[in-house]
Amino acid sequence: MTALVRTLVVRCVPSEAGAGEGDFLGAGAFEPAVAALSDVTPQVEVSAPGTCAFASRGPSRYFGGEAVLAELILERMSQALGGRAGVRVGIAEGPFTAVVAAELADPVRIVRPGGAAAFLAPLPVRMLGRPQLTDVLVRLGIGTLGALAALPEADVLGRFGAEGRYAWRLAAGVDERSLAPREPLADWSVSTEIEPPADRLDRVAFCGRALAEELHRRLEKAGMSCLRIAVEAETTEGESFLRLWRHEGGLSAGDIADRVRWQFGSQLAGSGASRQGGGITRLVLVADELAPVRGRQLGFWGGEAEADERAARVAARLCGRLGAEAVKVPTRGAGRGVDEQIALVPAASTDVRDRRIAGDDRPWPGRLPAPSPARLLPAPWPAEVQDASGAAVRVDGRGSLSAPPARLQAGGRSVAVAAWAGPWPTEERWWDRGCRRRRARLQLLTGDGLGCLAVLERGRWQVTALWD
Repeated sequence: MTALVRTLVVRCVPSEAGAGEGDFLGAGAFEPAVAALSDVTPQVEVSAPGTCAFASRGPSRYFGGEAVLAELILERMSQALGGRAGVRVGIAEGPFTAVVAAELADPVRIVRPGGAAAFLAPLPVRMLGRPQLTDVLVRLGIGTLGALAALPEADVLGRFGAEGRYAWRLAAGVDERSLAPREPLADWSVSTEIEPPADRLDRVAFCGRALAEELHRRLEKAGMSCLRIAVEAETTEGESFLRLWRHEGGLSAGDIADRVRWQFGSQLAGSGASRQGGGITRLVLVADELAPVRGRQLGFWGGEAEADERAARVAARLCGRLGAEAVKVPTRGAGRGVDEQIALVPAASTDVRDRRIAGDDRPWPGRLPAPSPARLLPAPWPAEVQDASGAAVRVDGRGSLSAPPARLQAGGRSVAVAAWAGPWPTEERWWDRGCRRRRARLQLLTGDGLGCLAVLERGRWQVTALWD
């Protein structure tokens, strides 16, 4: 097995002192802080505004140990941010464990070599950052990373597939993704000489967009997607500026162009020490890490592709301004309840251009048949479902109705029931007294044409969703 790379991760979170200037830390505000690390190491990887990482082995040896290095990074980043954000530093083997360490740091957390699995074991599975998988694991009673890591690898692979196996390895502290420099298998770089040297952001951004489109066309022809891009510039003073940008969902041409703008926006707009020594004479983009591209179903006439690209660009800009966790998009969830089948996840963690929302074909006994309700009520309506005699309709332990529904009282009105289907009873987490839940659901069509989902729980009926 490949030795895991000791990784240092910096996480910046908005502080109360910076609340008056805005409660977010965007790419423009974060770039000067990352630039403050340029004399510590040139290999800094930015995964999202507010989060960066680098391999710590070389710098820690040079500066006298990991503790000294962490304090140095903490001091420099704090000074560069000027109190607008709090800084946390985590050091561990592998990027995932280091990210978790930074998340829990106060303000520094160093996980000893070989201690990644023990450090992760008591932590909740939500630290994996995979809401759909986490939801299923919790329902199965697997609440901690240690509990997940204790499962046989073959069983996890058989039940959850490649994603589950990857999560299992992360939970065990085996994150083999390396931040160490490596020789690329092919030359996936594009560059341009800028004459006369550019000292304005619009010129650099224009060159960056042209290079990004050229690189993206080459990658597209090869069926590859760029997960990490290196943006490098040379100036008239002979200086070289390098930054690594990462996105797990793959970087489009527009995404790469945005990263170029973010990287040089503060430098070209600054003055004195915050500005580069001269104009930019050369710009280079290198696809540093690649993955096979995922297929994407476009519309029949192809018209949606442009709209999808615009949506991805807007999401990237908002992530740059508000932070990676602030912008969320819907994705397919897993569960029996209607409210569990759609989940909001960070836009930075998925491909916004992909219109497909993968279905969940796993068996969920008690799940409602298609089609799902068109509208979920933010606040359920208290309701009463009555039989022909006016008595409340009940559901027994076998899932049978006490009588056919004849009238519904909900939303301030009383209407006759024209048709109904169900019930669909469920009993979840029956082994846990604190979390067990029993429900029975009915699909009702009223005489005035209202289709609704009525749920009986703890002896009370509620209308929770509507079919338009």
